[in-house]
Amino acid sequence: MFWLLGAAFLIAFLYVFSSILLPFLAGMVLAYFLDPVADRLEKIGLSRTAATVVILLAFLVTVTLALMLVVPVLSNQLADFLVRLPDYLSRLQALITNLDPEWFEQVLGVSEQELREGLTALLAQGTGFVATLFKSIWTSGMAIVNLASLFVVTPVVAFYMLLDWDRMIERVDSWVPRDHVETVRQIARDINAATAGFVRGQGTLCLILGLYYAIGLTLVGLNFGLLIGFFAGLISFIPYVGSLVGLALSIGVAVVQFWPEWYWVAAVAAVFFSGQFLEGNILQPKLIGRSVGLHPVWLMFALFAFALLFGFVGLLIAVPAAAAIAVLVRFALARYLQSPLYGGESSGTSADRELP
Repeated sequence: MFWLLGAAFLIAFLYVFSSILLPFLAGMVLAYFLDPVADRLEKIGLSRTAATVVILLAFLVTVTLALMLVVPVLSNQLADFLVRLPDYLSRLQALITNLDPEWFEQVLGVSEQELREGLTALLAQGTGFVATLFKSIWTSGMAIVNLASLFVVTPVVAFYMLLDWDRMIERVDSWVPRDHVETVRQIARDINAATAGFVRGQGTLCLILGLYYAIGLTLVGLNFGLLIGFFAGLISFIPYVGSLVGLALSIGVAVVQFWPEWYWVAAVAAVFFSGQFLEGNILQPKLIGRSVGLHPVWLMFALFAFALLFGFVGLLIAVPAAAAIAVLVRFALARYLQSPLYGGESSGTSADRELP
């Protein structure tokens, strides 16, 4: 009952205050992400305060350089892309419908006019869905006040959270009932392993993939290659979605830009396929491994569900919440399999057997 009431209170709290929680949650995520770096700096002789100051100064310098050098370029490409998007869609539609109208009519049973109308309706629906999605995210979690406070409040929250992280963990551990402290610690370790494996590992992987796609597409000469590459890399935390969206966008732009020089289109596709090979065979085993324990379907459901309930804030808490729920479900299932309810009264009490 205690944990159920605690979960209900947390959900209600997030629902009521989701519009102002973004900078605080971002600071907590940042502190959690950088805590291992602070621990390593402490081992080489720095105090916790000095380590925290060094880390946050380095982080702020990196973010400032990115804002000065990368963000203006991406902003210009985004503005140019939005202006040229209708023309790109029209030209892509014309290329598709002009390939072989007779083949479409014989094989698919649709005329050229029907195909044009269908593609127009499909493109309009897709554009409307994307616009609605971004508008929903903006109004629910990325309001102007939140965006401004993100650059003011987040560094302050991250500093104090990173400074007091170990003390907070020790304090919370001291509140756990002593009869159950080892069980709770093991559950917490499992949740931390799943969350850290994804947040730290997948976060680093997304940054590397974003750089790889952006540099590769730019070298190929694709229009908006930097924008599409970074976007595809940064949304790669959603399994398969980042690579598929990036591939579709880049192939669409490449067909309009390079056709009939098909080998440039193949070069754009090769950038993404090589990126997937790099991710699956090198980056993911090294950075994430098999310790995450989050099924891709469960992860995608959690991301969509929490985004629907809490907006952009929900995206920040979806992964740790999904990891915690998965660990608790596995723990409850292990308890059930060791209980008389599963094995019958003749199998003894659960206290007489060890959990796997």
